[in-house]
Amino acid sequence: MVCGLYRACAWFPAPEILPGHAEIYILTENSPVSLLQVLFKRKPVQYLPRPTIEDDSEEVWVIPETNEVFTKYQQFLHRMNFYKQKRFICEITGHSSLTFFEALRSETDGSREVNSAFPEPLKEPVLRKVQFSTISRIDSLVDQVFEDFKQDFYPGERVTVLLTNGSRLQGIVREKARFPELINEDGTVERRASSRYLVKLVNRPNEEALLDDEHLIRDRKIFTKQMLRSFIRNTVTRESWTGAPWLVKPEIAKEYRIDTEVPKHLQYGNRVGGKKANVAVDKEEDESLFGFFYSKQRWPNLKPAAKGQKSKSNVRDLAKAREDQYLEYQRALNENPSFAVPGNFGPDGVWQISEDSANSFSFVVQNGPPLPPPPPPPIKYPIEDLDIPPSHSDKLRPPVKFLTDDQRSELLEKSSREDNLLSGDINMESMGPLLETWNTLNVYCQVLQLDSFTFDDFVEAMKFSSHDVTCELFVEVHCAVLKTLVNDEKDQDGAVQISLPALPDEEYEDEEEDEEIAEPDREPTPPRRTTRSSYAKAEAENLKQQLESRSRSGTAEVQIHRAAEMFGDYGWIDRLRKRDFQKGGWELVMVGLLHRLSHRPRLQKPCDEILAHLAPLDREPTQGTAQEQYGTLDVNLRVKALQIICMLLLETKAIKNYLEECSIQMTEFRKEKIDYQRARKVCLEEIRRLHEERKQLQPEYPPSPVPELEELADVKMTGLDEDSEATRDTDDEDVHAGRSLRRGADRAAERKRRQEEERERKEQAAKIPKGSKQYQRVLKKIEDEKAKVKSYEEQIAVLDNDLREADCPRTRVLGKDRFWNRYYWFERNAMPFEGLPSSSTASANYANGRLWVQGPDDMEREGFIDLPDAENEKYTQRFKMTVRQRKELEEGPTGVSTALEWGYYDDPESLDQLISWLDSRGIREVKLRKELQLYRDSIAKYMRNRAEYIGKNADEKKSTEPEEEAPAIPTRMSTRTKPSGGEDLSSRYRCLRWKNGTALRENGHLHVEPARPTKKAKRSTATAAASDDTREREKEGKAANRQGKPLTRQGTKYQF
Repeated sequence: MVCGLYRACAWFPAPEILPGHAEIYILTENSPVSLLQVLFKRKPVQYLPRPTIEDDSEEVWVIPETNEVFTKYQQFLHRMNFYKQKRFICEITGHSSLTFFEALRSETDGSREVNSAFPEPLKEPVLRKVQFSTISRIDSLVDQVFEDFKQDFYPGERVTVLLTNGSRLQGIVREKARFPELINEDGTVERRASSRYLVKLVNRPNEEALLDDEHLIRDRKIFTKQMLRSFIRNTVTRESWTGAPWLVKPEIAKEYRIDTEVPKHLQYGNRVGGKKANVAVDKEEDESLFGFFYSKQRWPNLKPAAKGQKSKSNVRDLAKAREDQYLEYQRALNENPSFAVPGNFGPDGVWQISEDSANSFSFVVQNGPPLPPPPPPPIKYPIEDLDIPPSHSDKLRPPVKFLTDDQRSELLEKSSREDNLLSGDINMESMGPLLETWNTLNVYCQVLQLDSFTFDDFVEAMKFSSHDVTCELFVEVHCAVLKTLVNDEKDQDGAVQISLPALPDEEYEDEEEDEEIAEPDREPTPPRRTTRSSYAKAEAENLKQQLESRSRSGTAEVQIHRAAEMFGDYGWIDRLRKRDFQKGGWELVMVGLLHRLSHRPRLQKPCDEILAHLAPLDREPTQGTAQEQYGTLDVNLRVKALQIICMLLLETKAIKNYLEECSIQMTEFRKEKIDYQRARKVCLEEIRRLHEERKQLQPEYPPSPVPELEELADVKMTGLDEDSEATRDTDDEDVHAGRSLRRGADRAAERKRRQEEERERKEQAAKIPKGSKQYQRVLKKIEDEKAKVKSYEEQIAVLDNDLREADCPRTRVLGKDRFWNRYYWFERNAMPFEGLPSSSTASANYANGRLWVQGPDDMEREGFIDLPDAENEKYTQRFKMTVRQRKELEEGPTGVSTALEWGYYDDPESLDQLISWLDSRGIREVKLRKELQLYRDSIAKYMRNRAEYIGKNADEKKSTEPEEEAPAIPTRMSTRTKPSGGEDLSSRYRCLRWKNGTALRENGHLHVEPARPTKKAKRSTATAAASDDTREREKEGKAANRQGKPLTRQGTKYQF
């Protein structure tokens, strides 16, 4: 009994049941599967052949969709599992990730739909055009066929007739006549090739029109590239070898009587054989008798003559071959080579070689010039930068400027007056920590509740020192960082957010407690609990015990400071919890923190150096001493102290939470950007489709010129790169509240300019003569889609800027040059280009305004510049100089040699010279050059902003100098010691103009000030304290407000 597995389909023929054999299925040979081609790995599925069944009673399994028969059930299951994999492709629709049966149904439905939708009169001409075509890509084939049939019509096809009055009528092509091209004797075209059509008008039964192809069009929905592609995929096939022609499927070719015999030159064997023959001919032509005769002449065969073989060469050809060979021989002798070839001419004229020497062919060149060495292979760039030969154009890198006093050449161009003032006392070793600290404070200014500030103001603040006027920038920076290290006493009981080194006495006590616990006769003593009020006591006791033990043992170390003696019962951690920063409080906290950190071996030396000045041995260890000594602390030690606490800042939970928040925010920005990019792509596709419709609806004689059509046709996907600055100035406000975006300064002017351009464009469009209503509607849709694309691009630009500002984890380097110098533009990521727009110094319109250059680190310098002697000799042989000499030659006198050295560029001209100096053939400089070109406009813009801001301040200083130099009136001689003198200093020093508006807005007070009491606080205590403070300040001669607080540079801002 034969068992069959049959799946019913509407288009399958009904199975025949043989009489006397129940349940026996016989599938017809002409299965519909042969007309369809399901693809697997982009190739048609190959069906298994039917096995030979000798016994009719044998059990078989059948897959009816493919007519495959199996005699073993395991083979049937294996094949079914293969067909059920989602790895098949529908050839007509192009859908992938389908099972075989899903792809087959899709092929069937698509084939039926294409056959019914594609115009019947066009099927045969298109198939004849495609038959035997050798265009490999189907897209190119579709484009060619579409262009050929775009204005070519055939009898029976429904067309639209365009009359001269602009009206349209429907018609059917009845007859077609072709007229060839006529060319005059002089080569000019008298008449182009064209066709004439007799068209029967549908709405006018008794009328016909004789028209050319310029007055006929098809319905745009009937003949499209997509439909043509589907029709070709459904009816044509092609083998996978290179150069294979397209072939119409046999059943369809038979239906339309299309020749299926492939020409011989397109058959696989002839194509491959022809290629091999051409290769062999070329090879023979390239080979010669002796190897050094580069002649294309064919030489006689140099092989032993077969016995009994007779020559078929012509006598004339033989004589010519002998003569040519003799001439080549004489030419070789004149050039003074000598060679010997065993053998001679046989009687039949064929050059014969004896069997003994047939395999020992050799020649000797004597007294000839040596053959030139083969040329080196072409260099594939980019390569190692230092392997590129030095340039002989004397083109040097533009000179680098420095903030320090240790310039190493007299040729260094002097910086501006402001730079000379700022670079007075700063050592080169302090430049790296100075830049690192400024960058950290500005990146995390929102966490620290600080207004952003420029680098020039920060440098000036670090150097500023005055007993009469306090620099708010210097004080607020320190207090903001210190407040982050330890919580307020009301927040988690004043938890310390950083890890501090253990005190030596605590470790010693722990060891003693362990010994006491080990004794069985004594009751164990519980470990001492260290509370927040006992930190200072522990430190004082620890210092006292150390001094006593050292004095007793006689091995006491030399004391260099009195930091521990500054704290009694009120330790620095308790002071920091209470935010007691005024009157030298924060300076005292710095002393305590640095003293605690000095127990770390890595920080012991810098901390002791700072504490030796803050708590000297010749001054009393008081709070006033710390305040006075911090005012006279060297700027390099100030930078070192601030760097230490900024490094601790990165350990706090607040910074870690902020980084995590930025990471989540960047993920959201990327998702939103992808959505906008997809929406923009959809709009661009719609614009292209509308352009196709516009071309079909365009009047025959449109008004000249048609404005904006070329502009509309040239919509590009890369619109962001063409005008990056314009897209940054978007009109959207408050896109993301998480980060502040700088683009509000000239937003009104930009909006006004765009409105005027839009109004002018509409006025010009109104003057154009109106065409058909449908044509105008298409133009309106194109305008609307263009507006959407523009808005999407602006949103993408906003998100790009948000991603840049939220990229906070690390400072990204622009790249390295050939000598491993690093280039930094600190505004590149993690901060707005011009600082926060709400900052008190936002009018400066820049943050750093420089391109910084850092020298190579020790490993790079030792591995690539200061090479060993052997490597230096090799490099000198190649380029006539060592790498160090090349560095000094190409960088000029202002190079940087180590990672501790920093220089900068601050003008666009030097930036352009640097970009032109970089060599794009090097692997490092090609990347650096690309980054600099990408950010060139932004870097140059903020360089100019900085120069303008500093120049304006220099002019203000010059204007105030005559007033200061003029002789003062005797009654005003004492005003220099009064608080009003701060106004004179603020006009001379920019750092005094900075105010911490962020802390005032969020906290209601500065960081250095204590928290404001609530309205329900005890007013009597506050009033009494204010009156006492007022009396004290009146005795000191300082002005105070009604609450007893001194008048600050903020005026009456705090007079509540």
